[in-house]
Amino acid sequence: MTVMTTGNTTRADTNRRRILDVALAELLRDPDASMDQIARAAGVVRRTVYGHFPSREALISTLLDGAVEALAEAHAAGRAGVADPAEAVARSTLAVWEIADRYRLLVSLAQRTVTVEGIRDRLAPVRANAVELLGRGLADGVFVSPLPAPALAYVHERMLFALMEAVNDGLLETREAGRSAAVTLLTAAGVPASRATALVTRLSD
Repeated sequence: MTVMTTGNTTRADTNRRRILDVALAELLRDPDASMDQIARAAGVVRRTVYGHFPSREALISTLLDGAVEALAEAHAAGRAGVADPAEAVARSTLAVWEIADRYRLLVSLAQRTVTVEGIRDRLAPVRANAVELLGRGLADGVFVSPLPAPALAYVHERMLFALMEAVNDGLLETREAGRSAAVTLLTAAGVPASRATALVTRLSD
Protein backbone atom coordinates (compact mmCIF):
# COMPACT_ATOMS: atom_id res chain seq x y z
CA MET A 1 0.00 0.00 0.00
CA THR A 2 2.81 2.40 0.89
CA VAL A 3 4.62 1.66 -2.38
CA MET A 4 1.41 2.19 -4.33
CA THR A 5 0.66 5.44 -2.50
CA THR A 6 4.19 6.69 -3.08
CA GLY A 7 3.95 5.81 -6.77
CA ASN A 8 0.65 7.63 -7.12
CA THR A 9 2.02 10.67 -5.32
CA THR A 10 5.11 10.75 -7.52
CA ARG A 11 2.98 10.47 -10.66
CA ALA A 12 0.67 13.22 -9.43
CA ASP A 13 3.64 15.48 -8.67
CA THR A 14 5.10 14.79 -12.11
CA ASN A 15 1.76 15.59 -13.77
CA ARG A 16 1.42 18.78 -11.76
CA ARG A 17 4.93 19.94 -12.70
CA ARG A 18 4.32 19.14 -16.36
CA ILE A 19 1.01 20.99 -16.35
CA LEU A 20 2.68 24.05 -14.84
CA ASP A 21 5.55 23.99 -17.35
CA VAL A 22 3.21 23.55 -20.31
CA ALA A 23 0.74 26.12 -18.97
CA LEU A 24 3.48 28.74 -18.70
CA ALA A 25 4.59 28.09 -22.28
CA GLU A 26 1.02 28.11 -23.58
CA LEU A 27 0.02 31.28 -21.74
CA LEU A 28 3.13 33.10 -22.91
CA ARG A 29 2.27 32.03 -26.45
CA ASP A 30 -1.45 32.78 -26.09
CA PRO A 31 -2.54 34.75 -22.99
CA ASP A 32 -6.13 33.62 -23.62
CA ALA A 33 -5.26 29.90 -23.66
CA SER A 34 -8.04 27.88 -22.06
CA MET A 35 -7.76 25.02 -19.62
CA ASP A 36 -8.72 22.69 -22.50
CA GLN A 37 -5.84 23.97 -24.60
CA ILE A 38 -3.43 23.56 -21.72
CA ALA A 39 -4.64 20.03 -21.03
CA ARG A 40 -4.20 19.02 -24.69
CA ALA A 41 -0.73 20.54 -24.82
CA ALA A 42 0.22 18.72 -21.62
CA GLY A 43 -1.09 15.44 -22.96
CA VAL A 44 -3.64 14.94 -20.20
CA VAL A 45 -7.41 15.11 -19.94
CA ARG A 46 -9.07 18.26 -18.69
CA ARG A 47 -10.14 16.50 -15.49
CA THR A 48 -6.47 15.98 -14.59
CA VAL A 49 -5.75 19.70 -14.91
CA TYR A 50 -8.77 20.60 -12.79
CA GLY A 51 -7.73 17.97 -10.26
CA HIS A 52 -4.63 20.03 -9.55
CA PHE A 53 -6.00 23.50 -10.23
CA PRO A 54 -9.72 24.16 -9.64
CA SER A 55 -9.77 27.15 -12.01
CA ARG A 56 -7.71 29.00 -14.60
CA GLU A 57 -7.19 31.75 -12.03
CA ALA A 58 -5.78 29.23 -9.54
CA LEU A 59 -3.39 27.94 -12.20
CA ILE A 60 -2.17 31.45 -13.04
CA SER A 61 -1.83 32.24 -9.33
CA THR A 62 0.37 29.16 -8.83
CA LEU A 63 2.53 30.12 -11.81
CA LEU A 64 2.87 33.60 -10.35
CA ASP A 65 3.97 32.13 -7.00
CA GLY A 66 6.74 30.30 -8.82
CA ALA A 67 7.77 33.47 -10.64
CA VAL A 68 7.93 35.46 -7.39
CA GLU A 69 10.00 32.73 -5.73
CA ALA A 70 12.46 32.85 -8.62
CA LEU A 71 12.58 36.65 -8.43
CA ALA A 72 13.28 36.55 -4.69
CA GLU A 73 16.12 34.07 -5.19
CA ALA A 74 17.62 36.21 -7.97
CA HIS A 75 17.35 39.38 -5.89
CA ALA A 76 19.08 37.70 -2.94
CA ALA A 77 21.82 36.22 -5.12
CA GLY A 78 22.46 39.56 -6.82
CA ARG A 79 23.08 41.49 -3.63
CA ALA A 80 24.80 38.71 -1.64
CA GLY A 81 28.26 39.65 -0.40
CA VAL A 82 28.22 43.08 -2.09
CA ALA A 83 29.22 45.91 0.27
CA ASP A 84 28.52 48.87 -2.02
CA PRO A 85 24.75 49.60 -2.01
CA ALA A 86 24.85 50.99 -5.57
CA GLU A 87 26.55 47.87 -6.89
CA ALA A 88 24.14 45.70 -4.90
CA VAL A 89 21.16 47.47 -6.51
CA ALA A 90 22.72 47.13 -9.95
CA ARG A 91 23.57 43.45 -9.53
CA SER A 92 20.21 42.53 -8.02
CA THR A 93 18.32 44.43 -10.73
CA LEU A 94 20.27 42.73 -13.51
CA ALA A 95 19.68 39.34 -11.86
CA VAL A 96 15.99 40.03 -11.31
CA TRP A 97 15.51 41.23 -14.87
CA GLU A 98 16.71 37.92 -16.30
CA ILE A 99 13.86 36.26 -14.42
CA ALA A 100 11.36 39.09 -14.95
CA ASP A 101 11.96 39.06 -18.70
CA ARG A 102 10.85 35.43 -18.85
CA TYR A 103 7.75 36.10 -16.80
CA ARG A 104 6.82 39.63 -17.92
CA LEU A 105 3.90 38.46 -20.06
CA LEU A 106 2.69 36.29 -17.19
CA VAL A 107 2.81 39.28 -14.81
CA SER A 108 0.78 41.31 -17.28
CA LEU A 109 -1.72 38.46 -17.57
CA ALA A 110 -1.85 37.94 -13.80
CA GLN A 111 -2.91 41.55 -13.28
CA ARG A 112 -6.25 40.61 -14.90
CA THR A 113 -6.87 37.74 -12.49
CA VAL A 114 -4.67 37.93 -9.39
CA THR A 115 -4.84 41.75 -9.26
CA VAL A 116 -1.95 44.17 -8.78
CA GLU A 117 -2.50 44.13 -5.02
CA GLY A 118 -2.17 40.35 -4.99
CA ILE A 119 1.11 40.61 -6.86
CA ARG A 120 2.40 43.27 -4.46
CA ASP A 121 1.51 41.08 -1.48
CA ARG A 122 3.59 38.25 -2.91
CA LEU A 123 6.54 40.61 -3.42
CA ALA A 124 6.54 41.82 0.20
CA PRO A 125 9.69 39.85 1.23
CA VAL A 126 11.63 41.15 -1.79
CA ARG A 127 10.44 44.67 -1.05
CA ALA A 128 11.55 44.39 2.59
CA ASN A 129 15.07 43.45 1.47
CA ALA A 130 15.07 46.34 -1.01
CA VAL A 131 14.04 48.75 1.76
CA GLU A 132 16.95 47.58 3.92
CA LEU A 133 19.42 47.97 1.06
CA LEU A 134 18.13 51.40 0.02
CA GLY A 135 18.04 52.55 3.63
CA ARG A 136 21.68 51.61 4.05
CA GLY A 137 22.58 53.46 0.86
CA LEU A 138 20.70 56.57 1.94
CA ALA A 139 22.36 56.52 5.37
CA ASP A 140 25.81 56.17 3.78
CA GLY A 141 25.18 58.95 1.27
CA VAL A 142 25.51 56.58 -1.68
CA PHE A 143 21.89 57.34 -2.58
CA VAL A 144 20.30 60.78 -2.44
CA SER A 145 16.53 61.04 -2.50
CA PRO A 146 13.76 63.09 -0.92
CA LEU A 147 11.94 59.80 -0.42
CA PRO A 148 12.42 57.51 2.59
CA ALA A 149 13.60 53.99 1.84
CA PRO A 150 10.12 52.35 1.87
CA ALA A 151 8.74 54.87 -0.62
CA LEU A 152 11.83 54.61 -2.81
CA ALA A 153 11.54 50.81 -2.83
CA TYR A 154 7.90 51.19 -3.91
CA VAL A 155 8.93 53.52 -6.74
CA HIS A 156 11.61 51.06 -7.86
CA GLU A 157 9.09 48.24 -7.89
CA ARG A 158 6.61 50.20 -9.97
CA MET A 159 9.39 51.22 -12.36
CA LEU A 160 10.26 47.58 -12.96
CA PHE A 161 6.63 46.78 -13.72
CA ALA A 162 6.45 49.77 -16.08
CA LEU A 163 9.61 48.69 -17.88
CA MET A 164 8.22 45.18 -18.32
CA GLU A 165 5.11 46.70 -19.89
CA ALA A 166 7.30 48.90 -22.10
CA VAL A 167 8.99 45.76 -23.45
CA ASN A 168 5.60 44.07 -23.90
CA ASP A 169 4.38 47.08 -25.88
CA GLY A 170 7.49 47.21 -28.06
CA LEU A 171 8.73 50.50 -26.61
CA LEU A 172 11.98 49.01 -25.28
CA GLU A 173 14.22 46.37 -26.83
CA THR A 174 14.49 43.21 -24.76
CA ARG A 175 18.27 42.90 -25.09
CA GLU A 176 18.80 46.40 -23.66
CA ALA A 177 16.03 46.29 -21.07
CA GLY A 178 18.07 44.78 -18.24
CA ARG A 179 20.77 47.42 -18.41
CA SER A 180 18.19 50.16 -18.84
CA ALA A 181 16.31 48.93 -15.77
CA ALA A 182 19.44 48.89 -13.61
CA VAL A 183 20.52 52.37 -14.71
CA THR A 184 16.99 53.72 -14.24
CA LEU A 185 16.73 52.42 -10.67
CA LEU A 186 20.15 53.77 -9.74
CA THR A 187 19.44 57.23 -11.14
CA ALA A 188 16.06 57.24 -9.39
CA ALA A 189 18.00 56.70 -6.16
CA GLY A 190 20.16 59.74 -6.89
CA VAL A 191 23.23 58.06 -8.39
CA PRO A 192 24.67 60.29 -11.16
CA ALA A 193 23.74 58.95 -14.58
CA SER A 194 27.37 58.71 -15.70
CA ARG A 195 28.34 56.60 -12.70
CA ALA A 196 25.21 54.47 -12.94
CA THR A 197 25.84 53.77 -16.63
CA ALA A 198 29.51 52.96 -16.09
CA LEU A 199 28.72 50.64 -13.18
CA VAL A 200 26.01 48.76 -15.03
CA THR A 201 28.15 48.48 -18.18
CA ARG A 202 31.03 47.04 -16.15
CA LEU A 203 28.79 44.51 -14.42
CA SER A 204 27.07 43.54 -17.67
CA ASP A 205 30.36 43.03 -19.49
